[in-house]
Amino acid sequence: MRLLLVGAAATGLLAPAVTTLPAWADPVESGPWTSYSPTFNVQERGCGDVSDLTFRLTCSTGSGDQRAERRYATYSGGTRQFEGHFRITGLEGSRISLKQTFKTTGPFFMLAVERGGRLYAVHGGTTIATGATVGTTVRVNTVHVVGSTHRTYINGSLKHTVDSESGSFYDKFGAYRTNSGQGPATVEWSGIRFWRK
Repeated sequence: MRLLLVGAAATGLLAPAVTTLPAWADPVESGPWTSYSPTFNVQERGCGDVSDLTFRLTCSTGSGDQRAERRYATYSGGTRQFEGHFRITGLEGSRISLKQTFKTTGPFFMLAVERGGRLYAVHGGTTIATGATVGTTVRVNTVHVVGSTHRTYINGSLKHTVDSESGSFYDKFGAYRTNSGQGPATVEWSGIRFWRK
């Protein structure tokens, strides 16, 4: 099974896993929303390891490219919503990026966690929420109106808003060492969904 997964990952055409979702797992903003399933590829660099929806950084290296992520297809307009649930099962390090809305020309929005459970925006350092401690499941929604705004919801509550330029963007999630961070870290994701309008 591992060999098949690696072979499929190399093509960049993996489909999202089917996950049973709780009844409340609906879009956080009013629609109409259309559900869709963008393609993705798996990124493993440095000491990063991906096994389905479990993402690990197995080293404590504080330099280099250490990542274990899914990178989804690029979009260039409209309104997009991402939803996912993460549970940190191990965090000996700190300052690990969990979810990114990335512009093709460079970083745009990165949600990261510090040891102790503080969620923050990597660019600017703004605290977004607290309580993302080891073993706690956290729901994340991002709503991106390309050319207007990007909004981040934690457990259904709006926590962060930033202006957005026009351009091409994509969603990423997993475990990624920020410039000031280091592992080890293990993050389990579930309930991945996408909508557009």
